[in-house]
Amino acid sequence: MSFPLLTATAVLPALGAIATAAVPAAQRVAAKWLALIVSLATLVLAIVVLVRFDPDGDRYQLTESHAWIADFGVRYELGVDGIGVALVALTALLMPFIILAGWHDADPHETGNTRWRPTQGFFALILAVEAMVIISFEATDVFLFYIFFEAMLIPMYFLIGGFGDKAHEHGDEVAATQRSYAAVKFLLYNLVGGLIMLAAVIGLYVVAGNFSLQDIAEARANGSLEMATNTERWLFLGFFFAFAVKAPLWPLHTWLPNAMGEATAPVAVLITAVVDKVGTFAMLRFCLQLFPEASKWATPVILVLALISIIYGALLAVGQRDIKRLVAYASISHFGFIILGIFAMTSQGQSGATLYMVNHGISTAALMLVAGFLISRRGSRLIADYGGVQKVAPVLAGTFLIGGLATLSLPGLAPFVSEFLVLVGVFARYPAVGIIATFGIVLAALYTLVLYQRTMTGPVKPQVAQLPDLRVRELLVVTPLIALLIFLGVYPKPLTDIVNPAVKQTMSDVHKTDPQPEVEAAK
Repeated sequence: MSFPLLTATAVLPALGAIATAAVPAAQRVAAKWLALIVSLATLVLAIVVLVRFDPDGDRYQLTESHAWIADFGVRYELGVDGIGVALVALTALLMPFIILAGWHDADPHETGNTRWRPTQGFFALILAVEAMVIISFEATDVFLFYIFFEAMLIPMYFLIGGFGDKAHEHGDEVAATQRSYAAVKFLLYNLVGGLIMLAAVIGLYVVAGNFSLQDIAEARANGSLEMATNTERWLFLGFFFAFAVKAPLWPLHTWLPNAMGEATAPVAVLITAVVDKVGTFAMLRFCLQLFPEASKWATPVILVLALISIIYGALLAVGQRDIKRLVAYASISHFGFIILGIFAMTSQGQSGATLYMVNHGISTAALMLVAGFLISRRGSRLIADYGGVQKVAPVLAGTFLIGGLATLSLPGLAPFVSEFLVLVGVFARYPAVGIIATFGIVLAALYTLVLYQRTMTGPVKPQVAQLPDLRVRELLVVTPLIALLIFLGVYPKPLTDIVNPAVKQTMSDVHKTDPQPEVEAAK
């Protein structure tokens, strides 16, 4: 029996979470190092998965299948395609940086709680989220996916509510209330989405008789499993609603600014760069593959919602006074682009959407973590409390600028390739939608450059005159992320080679081909 590599990538951080939580109360530093070592070991396993994955091989590789709840047709089934393996690698890659960036965020003097072990709890919860997200990207049994899709809400709830940002303009008591509100809102929104999905999962079992994604998709493709039109549409809506909440898609997005604003910067990165990607990934894996006709039926409405997300998120980002909420609304706009690319039903759009998931995770991590370092120094999230930072902390300002330029998809940085492919794919089938979406790029330039101008340029405000520049630990967090943004912006081929075959198979699932040019090239 071959080594269960996919299981290992999820089990290792899960065991690491248990071990970290069990570290004695006085050994806070040991808990941090244990969490970091486990995250690095998980990254090594993810790299092995990436190396062993053959883009030109079977659709799902490194598969594992074992009986679990046989009476109900539930199996422990794992497998990765090109899209899943890219997102497993992204998750494992970001975790060491998230842990390093939050190195002091859960110390007792930060949390104000000396009656329990906040440091051990903080890092254990992060590792628990990593385990659940990774297995969500690997699961090919619908019921198995659903369990971890929902289970990850619990550690995220405690990370938001129990380890929030201390930089609050109205004091610690109000900050605690706002953290509790943000955590409960996050949990309720996602639980409602999950409960609706549960009804759809049960409905799928009634129709198909099992939960195996591959078996159901194959039966649908060869005609041995037929769904009534209304049944397929209702099941699709149940799945899509849950994924749209997680994504987040307008108008189901309102939990995100609260959660990112009140969480620490590393946890905010965990939310938008890792956890939220499960929603857009699941649209590709489950909605399109299980319900191809319903996906095409719902496309016009979804494209409108994605357009609203792009423009609405960008406009609200322009008007923000809070740095972290600005990044949150920018992420809503970016997720609009991802969903737009998925439902453009073109190979360029879906390749761009998958690349966008990866590149947005890296760029948002770079920008938000540097913003977190800045906020921790000044003790304020308000843009108006900064000015002239580049004169006293040039390295911090420079890395902040690169993260911001990646957010606005500057050519030469990784997100540009993603956004370009999404727009090419959308223009090919829906030119009017592509034109409107392009305004989101203009607004992104506006909110990013205005943020940089107001915080980093101009006269040095007295409150920032003594800010220290980035320290060694912080440079270890930021430098690799910036290097990746530049590398994938200049040479995205390693990523596109992995993703494109999986995208072609997804296009085949929905029986779509790329539209041909209307005018033949001149001979």
